[in-house]
Amino acid sequence: MSDIITLPGLGGSGEGHWQTLWERQDPQMRRFQPTSWDRPELTDWIAALDREIGRSKAPPVLVAHSLACQLVAHWAASAQALILGAFLVAAPDPTGNVYLAEAPSFANPPRQRLPFPSLLVASTDDPFGSFDYVKESAAIWGSELIDVGPLGHINANSAIGDWPEGYALFGGFHARLA
Repeated sequence: MSDIITLPGLGGSGEGHWQTLWERQDPQMRRFQPTSWDRPELTDWIAALDREIGRSKAPPVLVAHSLACQLVAHWAASAQALILGAFLVAAPDPTGNVYLAEAPSFANPPRQRLPFPSLLVASTDDPFGSFDYVKESAAIWGSELIDVGPLGHINANSAIGDWPEGYALFGGFHARLA
């Protein structure tokens, strides 16, 4: 089985977030550790991702939420390491009215095909990115797109707990990579 690296977004996915709950349930999952969850700097987050991938015995699978989806797009443009694939959830729109002002270095992610399989999961009413933006991103990145309906930002505020539907989507995606 491959390693699974979780990549939370701004704030680091707190106690009630599905990523944290998945990590507790699955010993294969581990979280990358940038210097700051609250003051993200792209170069630091890329270095933290490279370090975590370097700890893997085989190419890992990434599980990214929110700002970390933009991290994956930036990282992929110049990555030397190999990954099996990326499960991307709730990609924010860096050109939208409500972008994460705390993360200006993440703006302008490369708009090019990702060099690995990816699945982009999106909500139809995410306040950080319109569904049209997500559809366009999926097309550009070469990602399969899954519409999970109106779940907001697909985080703890969405009241989805450990998000069993998402875990099933991830399980299916992960199985196809093997």
